[in-house]
Amino acid sequence: MTQTRLSRRTLIKGAAGTALLAGVGMPAISRGQADVIRIGHLTPRTGFLGPLGEYAVLGIQLAAEEINAAGGVMGRKIELVLEDSVNPQTASAKAERLIERDKVAMLIGEISSASGLAIGQVAQRTRTVFINTGCNSDAMRGASCNRYMFHIEAANSMYVQGVGQYLLKENLVKGKKWFSLTADYAFGHDLLRVAKLFMEKNGGQFAADELIPTDLTDFSPFLLKIRQARPDLVVSNLAGNQITNFLKQYSEFGLQFPVAGFGFDTAVAWGAGKGNFFGIWPLVWHHLVDTPSSKAYVASFSKKYGKLPENQSWGDYNSLKIVARAMTETKSTESQKLAEHLAKGAKFDIMKTREGYFRAYDNQMVMEMYAVRAKEPAQMKDQWDIYTPLGSVPETNQELEIIAPPKDGACKMA
Repeated sequence: MTQTRLSRRTLIKGAAGTALLAGVGMPAISRGQADVIRIGHLTPRTGFLGPLGEYAVLGIQLAAEEINAAGGVMGRKIELVLEDSVNPQTASAKAERLIERDKVAMLIGEISSASGLAIGQVAQRTRTVFINTGCNSDAMRGASCNRYMFHIEAANSMYVQGVGQYLLKENLVKGKKWFSLTADYAFGHDLLRVAKLFMEKNGGQFAADELIPTDLTDFSPFLLKIRQARPDLVVSNLAGNQITNFLKQYSEFGLQFPVAGFGFDTAVAWGAGKGNFFGIWPLVWHHLVDTPSSKAYVASFSKKYGKLPENQSWGDYNSLKIVARAMTETKSTESQKLAEHLAKGAKFDIMKTREGYFRAYDNQMVMEMYAVRAKEPAQMKDQWDIYTPLGSVPETNQELEIIAPPKDGACKMA
C-alpha cells in the first residue's frame, strides 16, 4: 500500500508526527534510507487549476501503488510526499522543504508555468531532478532551462503545432481574423506569443487579443466584444477553470463563431457539462488513444477511481513509472545519475503509438501530440463521451522532433 502524506500539518496531527517532533520512535530519514524511496509531488490542488491537480494526484498514487505491488524499486517501497503548491512563492518554499527536510530523492508535478519556473530554480540550485508534468511555457525549455528539469508535459509550441495542422486543413488560418482570450500569467503570455508566430507564418491576423485574470468568472464583457468583432475564429489561450467558465458562458450567449484552443485539459471540458463543449482542441494524451498500454491504464484508473483518466493524470502516472525504471537501470536514487541517464535518449512507452524520449538539448520529452473535435450533444453516449479524435501529429512518416520547441540557442544547460 502506498504511504502518502498530504502535508506537514497532517503529519504533526498524527501519532507519528508526535513521535517525530519528540525525537523518539522514528529515525531520521535520508535519501539513502534502506526501506523507502521518497518522491516529492507538488501540484496546485486549490484555485483555478485545482481540478487538474486532483487528477495529477490520482495518477501518481496509482503509479506508486502498482510499483510497490510489483516489489518496489530495488526492493524499496515508493513513498509519496504530496503538497499543494498554491502559487510560485509557496511552490518554491515547499520544494526546498521537500528536499532539505523530507529528503526526497526527486520532485514530480506542477501545472502552473510560473510555479514550475520557481521549482525549476530550486531543482537547479539543489541539483535535484524535477520532472514537470503540466507546465507548458516554452521559456522553461528555453532561457529558463536547466539540466535537472525534465518535461513530460508538452511545450506550448507543441500544442500549437498539434491543433494548428487541423486548423490549416479546415481553412481557418490563411486570410482569417482570430479573436483570442489569454490567461494573464506566464503560461498564457507564452502561449499567445507562440500562437501569434504560427498565425503570422500562415497568413492570418488577430482581430484582438484579451488578457484574462486567472480569478475572473464573468466573461460577459469579452463575449460582447467577440460579438461585435465578428471574428472567423475564437481562440482560447485559457487554463483550468477559465476554460470551463468560458465555454459555459459562450454557449449561454448563443455565439456561433467557430472555437479552437491552443491549450486544453479534458477535465475542464467534462466540467462544462453536456452541450457546452465545442470546437477543435489539442491534447498531449487522451483516454481514446488506441495502444495496449493506454487501454491498460484507462482500465486500471477507471476501476480504482470510478471515472476515466485525463491528460494531467497521464503525465504524473508516467513520470513516476519512468523514474522507477531509471532508478532500477542506474541502481541509484542519486539525482546526478538520474539526470545523466534520462538525458541520454532512452526511449519509454508513454501509451502512444511511438515511444518518447527526453532530448538532451532542453530535456523535453519528444513525442506525438493529438487533436480532438467536440461532439454534438446528440452524439454523446455519456458524460465522458465529449470528443472525437482527429489523429496524431506528426504523421507516421515524419520525425517526432519536427513539432518539438525550436533549438534556437536560448537553452544553455549549466
